Amino acid sequence: MSEETATRTTHLVCDPEELRRMFLFEKLNDEQLARLCAEGRIEYIEPGPVYREGDPATCFYVLMDGEVRLTKLSGGTEIELTRTDHTGSYAGAWTAYLGDKAEQNYSGSMYVTRKSRFYVLDAGAFSGMMHDWFPMAVHLLEGAFFGNRSAHERVAERERLLALGSLSAGLTHELNNPAAAAVRATSGLRERVAGMRHKLAMMADGRFQPDMLLTLVRLQEEAAAQVAKAPELTPMEAADREDAVGDWLEQHDIADGWALAPNFVQAGLDVDWLERVQGTLEGCPEKVFEGAVRWLNYTIETELLMNEIADSTTRISTLVDAAKQYSQMDRAPFQVVDLHELLDSTLVMLNRKLGEGVRVVKEYDRTLPPVPCYAAELNQVWTNLIDNAVYAMRGEGTLTLRTGRDDDCAFVEIGDTGPGIPEDIRRRIFEPFFTTKPVGEGTGLGLDISFRIVVNKHDGDIRVDSEPGNTRFTVRIPLQRRNESEQPLSPPNP
Repeated sequence: MSEETATRTTHLVCDPEELRRMFLFEKLNDEQLARLCAEGRIEYIEPGPVYREGDPATCFYVLMDGEVRLTKLSGGTEIELTRTDHTGSYAGAWTAYLGDKAEQNYSGSMYVTRKSRFYVLDAGAFSGMMHDWFPMAVHLLEGAFFGNRSAHERVAERERLLALGSLSAGLTHELNNPAAAAVRATSGLRERVAGMRHKLAMMADGRFQPDMLLTLVRLQEEAAAQVAKAPELTPMEAADREDAVGDWLEQHDIADGWALAPNFVQAGLDVDWLERVQGTLEGCPEKVFEGAVRWLNYTIETELLMNEIADSTTRISTLVDAAKQYSQMDRAPFQVVDLHELLDSTLVMLNRKLGEGVRVVKEYDRTLPPVPCYAAELNQVWTNLIDNAVYAMRGEGTLTLRTGRDDDCAFVEIGDTGPGIPEDIRRRIFEPFFTTKPVGEGTGLGLDISFRIVVNKHDGDIRVDSEPGNTRFTVRIPLQRRNESEQPLSPPNP
């Protein structure tokens, strides 16, 4: 029910002296009170809604007798902010004095719980009185309103830039490691290929019979294939096998056999395989046998180095893909996405900040359907929550990411094993500029921004439960977009 259709009785007598007894009007003179009565009206309103959150703000209400409830939407649910029968309580279009400089919609909803009497003033009349009677106050209020909003926007932008800088530094560090590994492996590969060319020239000078050379090439292919399927060994197992291979090579007069042994073991080749190589080259001079072993070692090394290059470049590609997923580069702002992909990309971006002391536990519900959302902005929410969790744990503890379905919503729960949030602080953590971090380490806007993204942009909900050793932030996002006029893009077909 809107205010236009609410049951109400008008044309009641307005008594200036009754208005004077209200704290809001007690300082006005007779002329001002007379104008209030002339331009305003007294109404009785029956129980029910008076106005709804988001509707155009057309009236300013002052309670004279009765009781009202003021509510605000949170995650699609109306939360009662206050319930009062205090004479003189006011609500409605109280920011009308800003005119077209600000959006003039009701910021919450008002309900009457029993038949109540109000002084009602149209928004335009209220604005005119404010400018006529309190010009200095209006300027001060405008300055405070827009100054706070501007400060909030600037600090919020700085918060985003600081987060971006931190993530960029972390990404640069993460990219540098595999890139440096690829450069080192490429340099090593060049040296090994040069060595193979040298050994090939020695093998081609007639020291190897053609059939023996063919056998050696077959062994070379076998060694290369074995590298790809080499077993994973524990450090103890690897050390024992390296001792055995090193001893065998030394016993067969292979110079620096201990330096070659780790390569053969890493490739999954053991003493039995080397015995077969020796049997194939039986009767050859010792130098020919040593050359064959080194030739096979070069083959193994080149395969290992190429694997290292492949792993490094794959890591780089994975990081770049994660960065694109995190930033939603080249993608529509609003789309249908898998929340797990967003969470995983955020973890990759924050990997350096997590460090070795934080254990990450993923409890993903893989049956969760894709969710319509502003993906890049949700990534900012995950970043804020994970960053706070890591800070709370001081880099030591367990970070748990859990997903699931709760009725018509998907939920993401981010938990940490930090000391918890005291109850008196818990009530304020979503307030703008409130922070428990030392001066210079936090702006107090991370959770405020997260709240706005989840609640205002997604019609969702964010809440916290905390006790020592177990703090959980739960974000709920509707599985169906409530604003049907906004059509998200579906994810591309694989």
